[in-house]
Amino acid sequence: MSRVAIIGAGAWGTGLAIVLGRKGVHRVRLWALEKEVQASIAAHRLNNRFLPGCLIPACVSVTGDLEQALCDAQIVVSVMPSHHCRRLFHEMSAFLQADMLFVSATKGLEEQSLLRMSEVIGAVLQSKRGFAPRIGALSGPTFAKEVARGDPTAITIASLDAELAETVQREFSDPSFRVYTNSDIIGVELGGALKNIIAIAAGVCDGLGLGHNSAAALITRGLAEITRLVVACGGRPETMAGLAGLGDLVLTCTGGLSRNRSVGAELGRGRKLAEIIDGMHGMVAEGVFTTRAAVALARAHKVEMPITAQMNAILHQGKSPRDAIQELMTRSGKSETVLEQA
Repeated sequence: MSRVAIIGAGAWGTGLAIVLGRKGVHRVRLWALEKEVQASIAAHRLNNRFLPGCLIPACVSVTGDLEQALCDAQIVVSVMPSHHCRRLFHEMSAFLQADMLFVSATKGLEEQSLLRMSEVIGAVLQSKRGFAPRIGALSGPTFAKEVARGDPTAITIASLDAELAETVQREFSDPSFRVYTNSDIIGVELGGALKNIIAIAAGVCDGLGLGHNSAAALITRGLAEITRLVVACGGRPETMAGLAGLGDLVLTCTGGLSRNRSVGAELGRGRKLAEIIDGMHGMVAEGVFTTRAAVALARAHKVEMPITAQMNAILHQGKSPRDAIQELMTRSGKSETVLEQA
């Protein structure tokens, strides 16, 4: 029996707890910040705030105490919003050991440092505890609600540590949750983070009343600019043709359960960002936080990302969504077959 701590009881953290719990061979502790979530799971085996209607197995215990959640854990899964990752790992550091396996399931970039989540975790543990963690990134096309109800799902665990990747593959896989391995943690993490920006753009197109032609063009060119940045950062282009690249991008840009796409759609309909976020009741659309970091990372690597730049202008500079789409369509002509071309 593996002992697993899941830090973060939003929809995705709860979905992963259900996946691991339904195997019946793990002891799973789920850490939840919100007292109402703790109470709901303890009393009814349901996370009524973030993943209503999805029963949580009895072998999953919930706690609001980090030390209790992490005690004797062999695998630590971090599923907190990206902007809380550094703070929480500082708080957790006293309870973490070098022999633990760390799995980052957060899709985002740290806005100030531009670091990927595995890099944030590594930096904290190196400075606070003096060890480099064994770490992987879990990413792919996954809506938590569909994972929780047992819909067939495929996902990737990426790590430079092959033994860690194989362990996570074995421990997390079940007949409806298929885990692939990948050694390109850079590509997998960046793909998972950057696709949220393109999903906001896809939502903008929907909110403006544009059709399938527009969405298909946006997804395709979005994949091209994500790939350019991934390669510039040291990732592999073929990763972007896989689950953490094309797979996750298509899901998030087209699926009705996508929070990032929903934010974009509301922006396209003329609503203000602050109003949209207020109406999400604590749910997080990571693309809102990632966009500024992505623009800065692209600038640092001298990579042109026109869709990302326009989403940043809409989200953080007050640009009209219609003007942003128009500007994308009237850019000078490029060659589609040259990777470096935007």
